[in-house]
Amino acid sequence: MTQAAGERGFARREAGAAFTAVRTALAARGRRAVPLTLAAVCLTALVQVVQNRPWGYGPVQELGAVRAVDPFWQVLLRTPLSLFVPALDLPVWGALGQILLVFGIAEICLGRWRTLVIAYVATLAGTVYARIGVALGPGAFLGLPASDAELVDTGPSAAVVGLALYVCWRYHAWRTAVLMIAALLCEVVLKDNLAGREHLAATIAVLAACAALSAVQRGDRSGSSSGVPPIQS
Repeated sequence: MTQAAGERGFARREAGAAFTAVRTALAARGRRAVPLTLAAVCLTALVQVVQNRPWGYGPVQELGAVRAVDPFWQVLLRTPLSLFVPALDLPVWGALGQILLVFGIAEICLGRWRTLVIAYVATLAGTVYARIGVALGPGAFLGLPASDAELVDTGPSAAVVGLALYVCWRYHAWRTAVLMIAALLCEVVLKDNLAGREHLAATIAVLAACAALSAVQRGDRSGSSSGVPPIQS
């Protein structure tokens, strides 16, 4: 087997089913297959334009900037918009590309509402970790310096990480998931900052959700095979 054939086989095993689902949906419905994704891309681009205007920076910070120092009720209110507030110090095209690709795949493969739920769970996990880390302090394991309490959370990147991992779990792309987690760990080792740690917190939260769902599915299969009727909700 040549190297090229081996790479094609790896790609087919890891992404074949998801690629087929995406290609079929786009061929049949076009842009109508990903309305959530297109809305997220447009909203992120709009927020980027607004926050770079003298009159827009303040309102965006008030409505969508989440920091560990903020009261938690305020964090919960701001979290929905914070997912679409790109980092000011990074090129917005990277964020838009990530949203278009990962949100698009997730919306088709997982459905609109599940995509939203996972995105917000991943984002909120990073935010909650930041609050806990600052409370623990820099001397504790997984603690953070007090200065990190003033930093704005990761924006769409934690949601992108969480959705990508969930799609990997959904389609059994285990090697891709391992590579992603390894890359996130390398990010923290090479550049230990709040964003990298929030990405890991999002990863742990999504992996925990996947493990819980796997356990439920195993229980359902076990109940079905033993003749026990499933519990009706």
